[in-house]
This record gives sequence, C-alpha cells and structure tokens, in this order.
Amino acid sequence: METKYILARAHDKKIRERGECGGAVTSIFQYMLDKKVVDGILTLRRGEDIYDGIPVLIENAEDLIETCGSLHCAPTMFANIISSHLQKMRLGVSVKPCDAMAIKELEKRHQIDPGMVYKVGLNCGGTVNPLLARRMIRIFYEVDPDDVIKEEIAKGKFIIKLKDGTCREFNIDDLEEKGYGRRANCQRCEIMIPRNADIACGNWGAEEGWTFIEINTKKGALLLEGAIQDGYLETKNVPEKMLIVRDKIEDSMKKMADNFRDKHLEGEYPTVEEWDDQWKRCIKCLACRDACPLCFCEECELERDYLMEPENRPPNPLTFQGIRLFHMGFSCINCGQCEDVCPMDIPLSRIYHKIQWKYYRRTGFAPGMTDELPPMYSGEKI
Repeated sequence: METKYILARAHDKKIRERGECGGAVTSIFQYMLDKKVVDGILTLRRGEDIYDGIPVLIENAEDLIETCGSLHCAPTMFANIISSHLQKMRLGVSVKPCDAMAIKELEKRHQIDPGMVYKVGLNCGGTVNPLLARRMIRIFYEVDPDDVIKEEIAKGKFIIKLKDGTCREFNIDDLEEKGYGRRANCQRCEIMIPRNADIACGNWGAEEGWTFIEINTKKGALLLEGAIQDGYLETKNVPEKMLIVRDKIEDSMKKMADNFRDKHLEGEYPTVEEWDDQWKRCIKCLACRDACPLCFCEECELERDYLMEPENRPPNPLTFQGIRLFHMGFSCINCGQCEDVCPMDIPLSRIYHKIQWKYYRRTGFAPGMTDELPPMYSGEKI
C-alpha cells in the first residue's frame, strides 16, 4: 500500500450504520480478531450512560458492535492497563493521542512490548470531565443529563441528542469561557491527530459516513491492506480538497491550544504563594501517582520510611510532589489523569505540564512522540 491517506468505511452494513464515521475502526478490529492478528481488542464500552466509559477487553468479534460510537465524557487511559495486566497478550488498542504517547513512553521503559500492540489512533479535539458534563448540560442545555443518549463534538460545538430524538448544541468557546467544556489539559493539547499510532482515524475533512485514515507505520499499512483485501473495508482515494480541509482544521485547533497553553502556564499560572495554599490541602492519598499512566515502580520512593509525614499534617510538597516532578515531569504527556482524581481539586496537571514544556523548549524532547530518550538518559545528548 503506497498511499498515506485513504477514506474507508465498513463493508458490513450493520457496523456501518452503528459505528462512528462509517464504522471503519470497528471493522478493522473485527478483521484483527477474525484473522487472529491479535488475541484481544482493548477499547471503551458505554456503561450506565454517556458519562460512563468502561475499558473492556474484547476477544469475540461479535461483541465489538457494543463498543461503537464516541465517548467524549469518559477520559480514561489504557497504557497502564496494558503494562499491569495484559503484557503477554497481542492487542489491538483504540488510542487517543495521549494514550499513544503513554504507550510509547512505557515501551521505552520496557514495560510494554511494541511488537505485541497495534495502536489504532482516534483523532481527538478534547474530552470532558463527566461530572462537569452533567452540570454543564443541566445549566446550559436546560435538560436532564440522564435524558442524553448521545454526544459529539463537531464544528466547534458540543452537540447532544436526547431520548425524544431532538438535538441541542452549544459553542464550545462559549462554554469554556464560563469554565465548562473540555478539560483544561485538553484545551492546551496541540496533538489532535495521533501520528504516533500505527494509523490515525477521524472525520476531519472526510465526507459523511466515511473515516479519514492516515497511515503512519509499516505495521499500520499491512493492517489496512489485510482488512481491505479480505473484504472488511470499502475504500476510496482522498481528494486534495479533503487534505486541505483537514490541515486547516488541525492548524486552527493547534492555534487555540497554543493560546490556552500561554494562558494556563503563563498568564494565569499560580504564584508561589498560591501553590503553597494548594499544597496545604493535599492529603497524600497518592491518587495522582496511582492514576499516572507512566508511574510503574513496584517500590515507590514516596512510601519510604524516611519520607513518611506525621499524621494529620499535610505532606511537605518538596518531598512529595517534588519527588514526583523529578521522576515524571520531563515525561509528562499532559493527559490530566492526576488532576481528574485529586479529591482536593489541586490543579496538578498545570505544574507537570509546565515543567515538561520548559524541558521541551530547552531540549526539544517531546514525550511519547518518537523512540527518542529524554536527554538526561541519552548518551548522545549528555
């Protein structure tokens, strides 16, 4: 397969109608299971509602239909699930850009075997905190959040579909001006197309009912070639006009991300005194460490006896977050998981992203995008 871009959709009519953008991703996963390319597919399935995304391991292709559709209000990560529980399985994984970044970093740390994982990337303009999404829908859309059966982000709008079949929409810019919309780390993320995955799939620039696929690796090319030859996908060429539209959308999103990054990490970045107030609220529950997809040590430095704090006293930020920053700051992928799980609502992802951004500007190292090691670990760059 010589082309780098194709339009694809499912050959199976049921998958085409049920799946997102013509069901190409679901059909690729079906091919992988049917032809024993992998042992299982790791992806998300809707739980009780649209705010509840459950990571699932699919081993029977017939179950894939239940995973169709997008879940923007379920910001989960897969990398640490693979490294902790699925290392010996050949997997196909649906990945957002930050998922692919986390997997790449764990591959460098020899926690995931790159030969065992196929990364099927999904374009991502951002995710929404599920609790905030419920509040946002109640306030701005003036409907019961439980009446929402589907959501999507398209053309700068957050669109919901209700049980009665009607749709409502709101400009994301307006929502974010009022403190709602996408998660803060997503607002400043400039990687929307996961070119660090084997293939990157999305609807940007594509015509209705088709998936625009960018092929990034030889592994991805062979995967698509097999799915097409065995009749799982219908394809056609990508017109130049669609490439231009897609590039314009990506450029526009990147400019927005740059503005948010300057706002969050410079203009509105907390002062030292404000950080002191934040750290005083920390209860050292270690949720941030446990949620971080890149933390994998079996014996954590934070639990050493000589670092234990007296009871009923906030942990010293230098010996708690200071150690975490030293260990993980240069490899932070800005996934926001640490901030999502913090019970005290400390804006943790800001300080980690700020450290990584400073490191990037000085060294050029962008975590999770290439096989390159951080300069401090690279003999060539020391």
